[in-house]
Amino acid sequence: RQLEQFNEEDLIPNIPVIITITKTGYIKKVPKQTYRSQKRGGKGVVGMVTKEEDEIESVMSVDNHDDLLFFTNKGKVFKSKVYDLEESSRQSKGQAIINLIDIKQDEQVQAVLPINGKDSNAKYILLATSKGIVKKTNLNQFNNIRQSGLIAINLDPQDQLCWAKHTSGADEIIMVTKNGKCIRFKESDIRPMGRNTKGVRGINLKPEDSLVGLSTVS
Repeated sequence: RQLEQFNEEDLIPNIPVIITITKTGYIKKVPKQTYRSQKRGGKGVVGMVTKEEDEIESVMSVDNHDDLLFFTNKGKVFKSKVYDLEESSRQSKGQAIINLIDIKQDEQVQAVLPINGKDSNAKYILLATSKGIVKKTNLNQFNNIRQSGLIAINLDPQDQLCWAKHTSGADEIIMVTKNGKCIRFKESDIRPMGRNTKGVRGINLKPEDSLVGLSTVS
C-alpha cells in the first residue's frame, strides 16, 4: 500500500487567527477564539499593547495556512506564511516586521494582503502610488517570491508605493487626493501587467498634490 505524502505544513493546525499590524511596523498573531463575543455596547478588551507613539493600523482575520504579502514603499513585495508569525497574547506588542521579512532600514511596509484559497473573487492585485500611478497584476504572479523579495512595481523617482488591494477584475476604483480631487473608474480600464512594470496614470495630479486614498467597489 502506497503511503500518503505529507509535508511539514500538514502538521500545523490550520486554525483561524487574528493579525494586528501597527503603524511603526509591529505585527501580532493571536488565535481568533482569544476574542470572545460580547454584547453590543460592551467595554471591549485590550487587543494589543503599543508604544505611546504607535497605533494600530489594520486588523485581519485569516487562517494559519494562509500567505501574507507585504508591499513596501520601495515597490517590493515579500511573502510569509501566517504560521511563521509568533503566536502572542492579547497584551503583547508582537514582533517587528523587519525581523520577519528581509526589508532594508529605509524601507517601510505600506500594505499587507492575505492570500488564501477561499477568496475566489480575488483575481488581481491593484497597486497605487502617491503620484497617482495604478497597476493591476494577476494574482498568480505572486506565487513564487524569494526571501529577499521581488519587484511588485517599478517606481519613478520621488514616487512610492502606498496601496495594495485585491480585485475581482470587475470592480470599480475610487482615488482621492490631498487637495480633495476624486476620480472613479472601472477596473477593466486598466489592462493587466507583469510585476516588473511601471503601471499607468490613474489620476492627473498637480505638482503639489498627492494621492491619499484608494478604495475598490464591487
